[in-house]
Amino acid sequence: MRTIDFAKGHGTLNDFVLVPDLDGSLELSETDVRFLADRHAGIGGDGVIRVAPLAAAPAEVGEAAPDARWFMDYRNADGSEAEMCGNGTRVFAQFLADRGLVGNVEFPIATRAGRKLISRVEHGFRTDLGPWTLSRADEARGRGMDSVVQVVGSPDPLPAISLDLGNPHTVVALPPSISLEHLDLSVAPRVDPEPPHGTNVEFVRAIGPRHISMRVHERGVGETLSCGTGAAAAALATWWWAGTPSDELAWRVDVRGGTLMVDIDGGGVGLAGPAHIVAAGQVSLPD
Repeated sequence: MRTIDFAKGHGTLNDFVLVPDLDGSLELSETDVRFLADRHAGIGGDGVIRVAPLAAAPAEVGEAAPDARWFMDYRNADGSEAEMCGNGTRVFAQFLADRGLVGNVEFPIATRAGRKLISRVEHGFRTDLGPWTLSRADEARGRGMDSVVQVVGSPDPLPAISLDLGNPHTVVALPPSISLEHLDLSVAPRVDPEPPHGTNVEFVRAIGPRHISMRVHERGVGETLSCGTGAAAAALATWWWAGTPSDELAWRVDVRGGTLMVDIDGGGVGLAGPAHIVAAGQVSLPD
């Protein structure tokens, strides 16, 4: 059995197992990741983050973020690789700050979705998520939607739009007749047409001006108590459906695990919120 160091952290209760690999020598298999993320047999988390030097990143990741020192190697709980994770970037940043591995007010990190700039803010960190796009812009602009989603708790398929924030999202604005609280997200929503690499699905309820609440089913994980890029996608979709008003660029997004702030700036979007490291230790990986 191999024994490795780990830390446990969360951002608005979206939780992660962090594995420090500061010299870039550690190999984590899909089996290792599934074990670490297992809430019964392992440590438990919505995902696993290997903290690795930029030199250990794939060549294309390093080329996209040449000024970053650290690579956020993010894996879903099922062991699959993912582009990045919004809440995970803040927990990753908190880990680096706690270990003295970054010292600046602002610093870049490398992800499979490109370079992300992290800034310290009053109650945590802000991540510049970079540009976003409508995945099927022509259809969305022509119909106000580009797909439909069937979820347990709704008698009929619901219209949705798809967004790309470096990872895929499908956002549904719930009609008044459907309760956000009564949706059953223990079963994966069905999206038609089905995205080729899967998608995170966000269900949104408007609360007031620039204020929404949401629940999310994450691909490769299931329902989570928070999703950072999902919160950004939900705010962007709601803003887009409202006609992209120039005076509605700062959004509050309530998730089951707390509150996140989203700011829209031209073709980019930022995400801010808390991050906490709650434990550290060693764990033995099964053979």
